[in-house]
Amino acid sequence: MGTQEAINNIIRLVGGQGNINKVWHCMTRLRFDLIDDNKVDQAAIKNLPGVLGAQLQSDQFQVIIGPKVNSWYEQMLDVLGQGADKSPTATKGRKSLVSLFMDTVSGVFGPIVPAIAGAGMIKGLLAGLIALKVVSAKSDTVMVIDLIASGVFYFLPFFLAVSAAKIFKTNEYLAAAVAACLMYPSLIEAAKALATHQEGAVSAIWLMNAIPVSVFNYSSSVIPVIFSVLALSYIHRWVDSIMPDVLKTVFTPTLTLFIGALAALVVIGPIGIWLGKGLAFFIEGLFSVSASFAGLVVGAIRPVAILTGMHHAMTPIALQNFSDRGYDMLMPMMFMANMAIAGATFAIWRLSRDRQEKTVTLSAGISALLGITEPALFGVLTRYKKAFIAATVASSLASAFIAFFGVRLYGYILSSIFSLPAYIGPYFVFALAGVAISLVLSFTLTTILVGKEQAAE
Repeated sequence: MGTQEAINNIIRLVGGQGNINKVWHCMTRLRFDLIDDNKVDQAAIKNLPGVLGAQLQSDQFQVIIGPKVNSWYEQMLDVLGQGADKSPTATKGRKSLVSLFMDTVSGVFGPIVPAIAGAGMIKGLLAGLIALKVVSAKSDTVMVIDLIASGVFYFLPFFLAVSAAKIFKTNEYLAAAVAACLMYPSLIEAAKALATHQEGAVSAIWLMNAIPVSVFNYSSSVIPVIFSVLALSYIHRWVDSIMPDVLKTVFTPTLTLFIGALAALVVIGPIGIWLGKGLAFFIEGLFSVSASFAGLVVGAIRPVAILTGMHHAMTPIALQNFSDRGYDMLMPMMFMANMAIAGATFAIWRLSRDRQEKTVTLSAGISALLGITEPALFGVLTRYKKAFIAATVASSLASAFIAFFGVRLYGYILSSIFSLPAYIGPYFVFALAGVAISLVLSFTLTTILVGKEQAAE
């Protein structure tokens, strides 16, 4: 069975095109918003060639494909045509706030993760080369490579605006225009002047001496632009509904942009900034109680979060930390979790006696080392519950260890074994020790808990 046939079968087994409200993808999963979840034949989908797993989670039906998910998604869109974007004739019941949040976060961040991960990897490798003094930090070479790596993060609001516009079904270019208002140089320069206490710096710019536009630096920000585009989608529909047909072509986008941008600058942007700071403050509070305790908690929930597809919820917090503090301590814990999953998978590979099983398991373990853990989780560890427990314990303890010693990152990077150069510096030895703890402990615990007999079965 080829890929196209498998895709056709997935569409049929989720209830047909008429049952699909929306489909999108993250780095490894096709995610469906279905009208009637009861029409899904989950068992049959799991048995399709190329499918690593399937589950219903937070009102999403998720089909785990692995690194080839983008190719599958594009072929699926060819089959669905415009059906993926049409409003359904029937809808399911109102979703919970958790489901809506997960749909939004995974939908917005999923498509742009390749750009973030690619830029993050370049940034991490560059940091390692500078720390090893292979290249000079002040050289033109570093300047060029840094602009390649940093451009994505500096202009992140534009990427988020376009992606969010697709999720909220509004005009992508109007969304980018709102992001451009938040990123306009005069606003950013005013924010920098305020942050450095320059003479004449102001905390707000006044519109008609009556409406304050708070001065913030929105570059690299996450929450403000997402909520601004959400508001823009409602504003656009409202303006379009009241505008006479003869005036819509010119005045609908004009009024939409003016109201949407003003709402973003005056209300939504500042609230988003403070909300982001609040999320970061909550995580910071967890660390202030005990860094090791925070590591235990985050490390323990990370494998489960990946398994349920809720791991994207941590991405905005990490990005907000980079924006506010210049560093983040969550992503090193994500790194530890990935290494623990890899260690447990390699243990199953070693214990297995079936040649085909060993080939699949080895491939999954290598993918986990490279930062893609779904093949290991869904293809291996869900079949060996004790191995999953071993990976969770190792992830938790290794995360507690690195948190105790204050291991942190100064830029987003994929949680891969190739991320290690990004840690070169004061915390490098503790990051290395954390990786060793994750891999060795999960490998050892899996070997003990699973045993050769059970693995052979």
